[in-house]
Amino acid sequence: MLQNLPLTGIRVLDFGHIVAGPFCARMLADLGADVVKVETATRRGRTGARRGGGASRTASGRTPLLAHINRNRRSIDLNLKTEEGSAIAHRLIDVADVLVENFSSGVMDRLGIGYGDVSKTNPRLVYASMSAFGHTGPRQAWTGMNVTLQAFSGMMLATGESGDPPIGISNSWNDYIGGLHTAVAIIGALAKRRASGRGCDLDVSQFECSVAMIGSLLLASTVTGVAPARVGSRSASAAPQGCYRCAGADQWCTISVQTGEQWQALLLELGAGGGSLRDPQFATLDGRMQHHDAIDAAIEAWTRERTPAEVEALLQARGVPAAAMRRGNDIAQTAEWQRILKPLGDGEQSVGLPFSFRGTAPAALTPAPRVGADSDDVVRDWLGS
Repeated sequence: MLQNLPLTGIRVLDFGHIVAGPFCARMLADLGADVVKVETATRRGRTGARRGGGASRTASGRTPLLAHINRNRRSIDLNLKTEEGSAIAHRLIDVADVLVENFSSGVMDRLGIGYGDVSKTNPRLVYASMSAFGHTGPRQAWTGMNVTLQAFSGMMLATGESGDPPIGISNSWNDYIGGLHTAVAIIGALAKRRASGRGCDLDVSQFECSVAMIGSLLLASTVTGVAPARVGSRSASAAPQGCYRCAGADQWCTISVQTGEQWQALLLELGAGGGSLRDPQFATLDGRMQHHDAIDAAIEAWTRERTPAEVEALLQARGVPAAAMRRGNDIAQTAEWQRILKPLGDGEQSVGLPFSFRGTAPAALTPAPRVGADSDDVVRDWLGS
């Protein structure tokens, strides 16, 4: 159990499956909560996580996704459809501070552990549900997955270039965004409980979480009546900006000029290659936006003669935002990656929290448990029997 962290002493029951629920619970666990994952060997709640990562496996046989989102918790094997399993689940819920679940709407009610049932015996419980479309409204019965939620929320038409077919964001975008929003909501509910003494029923729509991420585009649509055009790697408020081909096979570097000073610094670095860009028509942001194609062509003629690392170093030295496009294996070889990686305690590593509490030593992370590995310990620690 993690010590000296904000949620130390908070008990969380994780009924999550696939990614969204487990990731939410992992955020709470990383902040010190005692998280117990409720699952059963007859129908494992982590099926998606066990599939994730294709054929790759860690040294202990876990998928990378399983190792990433299911760390820092214990596992209890409970079949909720049996009388014994249901009875133990109710006893655990009665002493829990938080319950997290991301089943379709109505599943927990049918199992007899919906908020209306369990809040009667544990009114302090913060009950967080995170279904695809929420538990009210015309689509509450719909099922949803990452790709369908991205389509319905409009996210797919906020990515890619104009004229491209709809393009989704891979890596379970909606699951992570939904899990993160829910974790924040839970922390807020726990803070409110300190004053009121009562928990609450949190109804999170993963669809709405995705919509919230493109809120400015939706607001723009209400003003103009037209959906904003997709701009790809460009910006609606800065120019030039893009991803430029560099020397080598499939090598790229991004550049983003935000100010007039950065534009002048870019011209200095381009030297003779940027001669045509010194025309007064490019001096203003409006001018650069209007002639973005011509500017991109001149910039790429320069970047094609240099590696991404060279472009990055030269422009960063002049204060121009630039970064080489890196792939997973590139990132894994950097010093920054080594600072992000944390030991799991079984010879493996995982990505740690992207923030830290100054003055508090980081706690060791624990690996994702085997199904039911901690059943006896959980019953003893939480129920005293």
